[in-house]
Amino acid sequence: MSVLTTETFPLADGLFLRINDDRLAIEAGVPNDFIGQVTPTTAELLRWWFQEDYRTIRQANFHSGQRDAILAIVYAHEVLGTTSVLDLYEKVAPEALLGDGILGEVSAERHGHPKYAAKMATGTGKTWVLNALLIWQHLNNRANPADERFSSNFLIVAPGLIVYDRLLDSFQGKLVNGNREFATSDIYAQRELFVPPTYEKSLFAFLQSSVVTKKEIGSKVTGGGMVAITNWHLLTGAEDPDFVDEEEDDVEAPGADIDAAEAINSFFPLTPGTASGNSLDVLDRRYLRGGPLQSLIDLPDLVVFNDEAHHIHSLKKGEEQTEVEWQKSLSAIAEPKGRRFVQFDFSATPYNETGTGAKKGKKYFPHIVTDFPLFAAMQQGLVKALTLDKRKEVATLPLDFSVDRDENNVIIGLSEGQRTMIRAGLKKLQILERSFEETDPSKHPKLLIMTEDTKVSPFVIEFLMECGLSEDDVLQVDSGRKADLGLKEWEPVREKLFDIDHRVAPKVIVSVLMLREGFDVNNICVIVPLRSSQSGILLEQTIGRGLRLMWRGDEAIEDQKRETRELIRAHKEPNSFFDVLFIVEHPAFEAFYKELLDGGYAVVVDGDSDSTSPTGDIEVVPLRDGWPEYDFEIPIVLRDAEDELKSPSIDPLTLPVSKFPLADLLPTIGSGERFSSNDLQTGTQYGDYRVDGGVMTATGYNDYLSRITTRITEAIGRTFVATQQQYNSMSKYPIMQTHKAIIAGWIDRYIRKRLFGQVFDPFEDENWRVLLVGDVSAEIAGTFSTALVEAQESLQVSDAVVETRSTSEVTSIKVRASTAVEVTKCIFPKLRVAARSGGLERLFIEWADIDSKVEALIKIDEYAHLFLRRPYLKADGMPAQYSPDFLVRTENAIYIVETKAQSAISDENVKRKKRAALAWVDQINELAPDLRSERDWYYVLLGEETVKSWRDKGARASELLAQARIAHTESAAQPTMF
Repeated sequence: MSVLTTETFPLADGLFLRINDDRLAIEAGVPNDFIGQVTPTTAELLRWWFQEDYRTIRQANFHSGQRDAILAIVYAHEVLGTTSVLDLYEKVAPEALLGDGILGEVSAERHGHPKYAAKMATGTGKTWVLNALLIWQHLNNRANPADERFSSNFLIVAPGLIVYDRLLDSFQGKLVNGNREFATSDIYAQRELFVPPTYEKSLFAFLQSSVVTKKEIGSKVTGGGMVAITNWHLLTGAEDPDFVDEEEDDVEAPGADIDAAEAINSFFPLTPGTASGNSLDVLDRRYLRGGPLQSLIDLPDLVVFNDEAHHIHSLKKGEEQTEVEWQKSLSAIAEPKGRRFVQFDFSATPYNETGTGAKKGKKYFPHIVTDFPLFAAMQQGLVKALTLDKRKEVATLPLDFSVDRDENNVIIGLSEGQRTMIRAGLKKLQILERSFEETDPSKHPKLLIMTEDTKVSPFVIEFLMECGLSEDDVLQVDSGRKADLGLKEWEPVREKLFDIDHRVAPKVIVSVLMLREGFDVNNICVIVPLRSSQSGILLEQTIGRGLRLMWRGDEAIEDQKRETRELIRAHKEPNSFFDVLFIVEHPAFEAFYKELLDGGYAVVVDGDSDSTSPTGDIEVVPLRDGWPEYDFEIPIVLRDAEDELKSPSIDPLTLPVSKFPLADLLPTIGSGERFSSNDLQTGTQYGDYRVDGGVMTATGYNDYLSRITTRITEAIGRTFVATQQQYNSMSKYPIMQTHKAIIAGWIDRYIRKRLFGQVFDPFEDENWRVLLVGDVSAEIAGTFSTALVEAQESLQVSDAVVETRSTSEVTSIKVRASTAVEVTKCIFPKLRVAARSGGLERLFIEWADIDSKVEALIKIDEYAHLFLRRPYLKADGMPAQYSPDFLVRTENAIYIVETKAQSAISDENVKRKKRAALAWVDQINELAPDLRSERDWYYVLLGEETVKSWRDKGARASELLAQARIAHTESAAQPTMF
């Protein structure tokens, strides 16, 4: 199985194409070029790791993401003999060097040695890949020390103490009575996977004698190589911080300038006037600080593994490239070694964030050679399924997710939005506790609440106590907490934190931090993010804290989990919540997941489809030969006229009564806030639950009036203008804005006296909540928007200006080869049709194309043919743009065609689109014949059943168009304001 992503990783794509066929051969155990070009030691390892004969005789195996990472790196380094990042680009993806800034980036000194980055989702076993690559390097170096591609000197760099301790566990074993037992190390425990039996004895002897802790680097003597493990602070000269002491700035700005005082201390160990700074212990430690770095520089060869490598790379500040301090140390270590220095980077988020706001983006590391994204891991069941618990926007108002502050910006408490989120998290936790207790009482789901500031944590703790939790149920973990307790009292808290999987209490962990890399407990099942940060790296790290599987090895549970994934994909209610991670709604996270979903984060391909191109079956279709014969010229009527507008006048008591009876609405609102779960892969919505104590204040109705008035007035102002310049000009005289108070009064009177055909008191029993039901609000907005538009009398004072545009301005389109329709009477030889629900469009194109009366046709590309979009007001009063489906030309007419499912013909928005199109057609037909291709223009709205019926009876498409055409508007044309 291989994963193809929409992100552009030239090296990963190029290597995948080169090794895919050989990978299948390795698994099958048949001869192939890959095995034939590596050393005998490597060939033996690859067969042991991936050949199906060996995989079937053991329980643990590498999954597809781990396998692809190992193969890509081994191929790039050993088969291609890569000497630098630039060298690898020239061999695998030379065309990518033509991209913006790529050549300059990969030619930099810091990329002047073999360097590979593995992008792997959190919880998918990066450490196992690291172990395998270390074994591959060591065994090859032992077999042939003269081969400069391999080394037995290793430096493994962790981002903090938690990952550092985890790596020591992996290589030395876990602490038992103060000593590390090698038998509990990852490599020994999984020896059936990692190493063939013939190499076990020598490898284990090497690891037991050669692992060096950070305190021993530069002082411990080993024979035959070393495995040095440290956290990155050692290479910067900084004191080792505990992971909970790292403030947010340490996370988000690793390239920040070093403090001047710290810089002086790094050069001058003696600090005048500082007693502790002059102690012998401190002076000795500072003097010997250069020892570890110098010892690494003096090594003849070295392989560096950077775990969680997003902490290390260069950031862009303005036009200046800066490097984090410990990456400079790595460059100093690499400089004398040339290609005998090799760097492997592992990260789920191997990118730096660039820009802010709408221009915010990601700059990925240029040396990514393999990609195993989150969606692939989710689809294979390697991590928890991801679900966003969203508050239902029924009978609710938008909530504030930031803390409440006074006029001096001092935090005074939690906002109502934050309280609602916490209540929802607790409710979901209770649901999971009941669910799991029946199956396995030893499993204890946990809730993680992440606050935006250390000063917020006490307010969260206080609120949890108000909700009925005890002190034992809640564990506060942040730097402020440690300072309050002191080091001695903090250790039991820390021990409890990392043993929460096996404890009933605490149930809730509160932290100002992400409990970032290394906090790899399994039982985090609900996350409530109260942080306001918009950092993509922080968001991805947040979900990483809860992704690790809670349930492993139990076949009955595995069957349930597989069934859960299948049910969710089928948009059905799952029958269990095993290994599902719930994140309670937060605006920053919702946007993050939308980007993840809309971008098509990953596609999984297996079986015979493994040879699929990384770009799928996307094909670029250019203009066909002789395309002018099939081109369309569209007259665009520009109205740069100045309008004189009169004040609006509306009698609310004459407006239409709601089609929603009040008696039917009242039972739906209930009380409190409603939440439901939404699966992030499929969008399946399930598991509704209600949280009491939401926003239920008397000010709610007034807030509603303000919001809906603003919505209506701004919508009208933006609807009927073609350009931003026109809107800016119009905004100088905001007619609607100046009458905003009057309009709010009309809306209030309409709601109280007319909306439901009876007197309505919004304050009685919180009845105003019915106005927040989506359809009711949309109806009110639509009613008033239409009335206000029609109330405007405008006086045209200038003539129209006509501009002619052509469909051939779009010189190429992208289609999927498997679903595209071949045509003869179009400027393009193929037209795009949706893979799903595209049957009617395909039918119409094929039918019209064979009609001899049809001279030309084209399917309008709504993203390319922007000049064919028409503005209109939706039924909810909001502005929108409408793009018809087709243009069809016959001898005497040009048809603007919209095809719809029969059930959608009567939809209110479809009717509004039709009115906008009819007004456009009328406008065109008023022009001189030479400005409209000497033809009359018509709008045609075709239902699916009508098209199929006429086609099946042998009629022509042109006959249906002529019969179904709408020559003029059925009612008064929708007036324009400007």
